[in-house]
Amino acid sequence: MTGPELAEAGRLLAAARRPVVFTGAGMSAESGVPTFRDAQTGLWQRYDPQELATPAAFRADPALVWGWYEARRRGVRRALPNPGHRAVAAIQARLPATVVITQNVDDLHERGGVPAPVRLHGSLFAPRCSACARPAPLPSDLPPPAGTPVPGAPEARDEAEPPGGPVSHAPEPQDGPLTPPACAGCGAPVRPGVVWFGEALPSAALDAAVEAAAGCDLLLTVGTSALVHPAAEIPVVAARLGAPVVQVNPVPTPLDAICAVNLRGPAGEVLPALVRAAWPDADAG
Repeated sequence: MTGPELAEAGRLLAAARRPVVFTGAGMSAESGVPTFRDAQTGLWQRYDPQELATPAAFRADPALVWGWYEARRRGVRRALPNPGHRAVAAIQARLPATVVITQNVDDLHERGGVPAPVRLHGSLFAPRCSACARPAPLPSDLPPPAGTPVPGAPEARDEAEPPGGPVSHAPEPQDGPLTPPACAGCGAPVRPGVVWFGEALPSAALDAAVEAAAGCDLLLTVGTSALVHPAAEIPVVAARLGAPVVQVNPVPTPLDAICAVNLRGPAGEVLPALVRAAWPDADAG
């Protein structure tokens, strides 16, 4: 990718010292992770995701909701970080004050080299008790993440271990309802560690995201539709306080009007090109 827009975005990135990278579902979709509303395959096609992702749905049928989220988590484990994830890690490596904020609930940023993204919508890899909120271990029947080295295998790749530590190589369970584990503290069902419809965003994550956007000198928004609020307000905060906003997205979004530069294209192509435009000597992944 070349052109005056890329050159201008590269100039803004090279001049930044406190950038924020704000990512949405489109970035993970390039790794093969379905977006939330596209995540229905097999027997799950009969269900509406918005009817499964609520506290009421979990209270009514914990096994159904837990089974669906376990199927989603297994799908994420089969995915690999794409060049866009590695480019974000390259930006953070070059500018250590970079804050990565994500709306995604997968672990691709961590496996791509960003150790601690701010998670506005939680994580598939951080289950917790539905009653006392005690953190719970990951189930032991999940497959290892794609790219995990297998001892003795010469072709094993050097991928970062996912949050939660290693898991067993037990066969994957079949899709369908699964009884959630019981909390080790109070015995209540363990729930997925994500934000459901009707729930507030985690206050610590939201506060960290707003603070980072308010103090940044550049915000990159990548692969987000800018339709999910309040997360969609994060780039607006930066723009209102004078930081240039650069958008990476294949299609127009409601953020177009506030952006200093709009780069049309997939994150896996645009972000490595942006890193090279900012720092020609950089390894953009």
